[in-house]
Amino acid sequence: MPARTAARPGGRPRGRWARSGIVQAPERLRSLVRRSEGGLVALATLVGCVAGVAVSGMTWATQAMREVIYRIPAGMRLSAADAVAPTLLLIGPCLGGVLLGLLIVVVNYLRGPRKRPPIDPIEANALHGGRMSLRDSLYLALQNVISNGSGASVGLEAGYTQIASGLASRVGIAFEVRRGDLRTLVGCGAAGAIAAGFGAPLAGAFYAFELIIGTYSIGTLAPVVVAALCGNLVSRALIDTPPLVDLGDVQAVTTSHVTSMEILPSLALGLVCALLGILIMRGVTLIERLVLASGVPRAAAPVFGGLCVGALALIATPQVLSGGHGALHMHFAVEGQGHGTAALAGLFAAKAVASAISIGSGFRGGLFFASLFLGAVAGKLFAALAPELVPALAGFGLTPLAYAVIGMSALAVAIIGGPLTMTFLALEVTGSLPITGVVLAAVIASSLTVRKTFGYSFATWRFHLRGESIRSPHDVGWIRSLTVGRLMRRDPSTVAVDTPMPTFLRAHPLGSPSRVIVVDGRGRYAGIVNVPEVHAAAQEAAAGAQPVLADLLHHADAFLTPEMNVRDAAAAFDRTESEALAVVENRESRRVLGLLTESHTLKRYSEELDRQRRAMAGESD
Repeated sequence: MPARTAARPGGRPRGRWARSGIVQAPERLRSLVRRSEGGLVALATLVGCVAGVAVSGMTWATQAMREVIYRIPAGMRLSAADAVAPTLLLIGPCLGGVLLGLLIVVVNYLRGPRKRPPIDPIEANALHGGRMSLRDSLYLALQNVISNGSGASVGLEAGYTQIASGLASRVGIAFEVRRGDLRTLVGCGAAGAIAAGFGAPLAGAFYAFELIIGTYSIGTLAPVVVAALCGNLVSRALIDTPPLVDLGDVQAVTTSHVTSMEILPSLALGLVCALLGILIMRGVTLIERLVLASGVPRAAAPVFGGLCVGALALIATPQVLSGGHGALHMHFAVEGQGHGTAALAGLFAAKAVASAISIGSGFRGGLFFASLFLGAVAGKLFAALAPELVPALAGFGLTPLAYAVIGMSALAVAIIGGPLTMTFLALEVTGSLPITGVVLAAVIASSLTVRKTFGYSFATWRFHLRGESIRSPHDVGWIRSLTVGRLMRRDPSTVAVDTPMPTFLRAHPLGSPSRVIVVDGRGRYAGIVNVPEVHAAAQEAAAGAQPVLADLLHHADAFLTPEMNVRDAAAAFDRTESEALAVVENRESRRVLGLLTESHTLKRYSEELDRQRRAMAGESD
């Protein structure tokens, strides 16, 4: 047995993985994966297949729930059903809230209330080097199945990516892959999940590049694309999943050859969708704050939220229920273009409110599919209203279906992010390069507007609300782990502030360490003295009164603390114009722990930056 898992005296296994119950791969396989790029691709293939199986299972489970709760025919999408009993429309989401509340109570009883939410793939790659809890991922996926299956207005994509990335992370940990490779595997899990869930391998791959890994590189191309293809193929083999939308003949999208002039209304629609996306994200936050202020217990909030969503479905339309896949199909059907402007506006408002209530009240799920549906409705509204407001737009060659495709992508990029992801999604949906060109213009306008006016996607906005500064999946965890406490020298010279000058000069002659930390009578940090400066001052005052250490102190109020990261330390050196600073326990006690120099800080920082650059470029260590 390898030494890492050999038993200790007393029967306890060695190694942190063995102690935590994580099953390891055989040593030869671990070595092969770490040494070979082909080994990583093989793991990505496994991850993609597992993602396809997980997505198929979740899809089947949610559809079965909807068929049982709402008594709809087998295979029918809930948001496209028009013969559901009014009583079921009202109580269906409420029943889901009851089930979700019971699950929360049971889990809290067994495990205790969580101190922090589960780590999602973006946070895992940004802060934890790709490490995710499989148990938390399974719990979140189950919550997502209950929420979507009961009709709450949320999509399954959050559960898809959570479970697939959690499984990928566990596989990577079992093979002890490097930090960069583990982050890539987490992206592979998300790529396989999105490709399987939406039937769009290109969109799945670029979802991983833009939203989970944070960058595209040659080293990540092969594993991510392979995982996306495998996820899509396995899902199609296991379950009969209709395409995202069915446009039939592409000529139904355009009335003529698309020219560069169609970019102008596309840009306008992109700007409109950016503003709508910001309003929706703000709306979710508002609902969450209202629920929190109401004092309703966390386990009971989904019940009331489900009742509100059911009431919306009863009063407005069942299209507000679940993710909206069936309703999206209806709106992309040629015969489904006859909705009036008022009906489209009412549907958009009802769906947006239902999604905000669902997520704000505690249902688990994402806004990816909801944003696609809302964007399609917004695009058709734009097609109806824009020519009346600007008559010149009536002469362009874009049909309401084309505007629906553009709006679908533009609103999704405003809320979720990933301009290339949404562009490739439009390409895979339509198969039309001309339409994809105007979609690209719209998503760029939408993405740029949101980034400059709001600054967050839906995921990073929620990180911000809980006090986290993550704005992307770029790996910043290494910065946070490279702390002052790890970098500092722990044996600095210290001296009492009332030490007589002759005593100090004898203890610290020229040639000894040039900086000495001074403490007061209670052992608290008082400042730093430079040994050469003290000797020079003593020689200049040889004929007169000797100086005291208190007169030669520097940086009495400038110091570092152990939890500060390397970037904060570098900023402190720059601000104080010092070459070295003392490290104290905290601002209150001011107990000296060590000394850190600017040169060592910058050296370690540059080494880590170079390592990250090599990892991003796919270079081996």
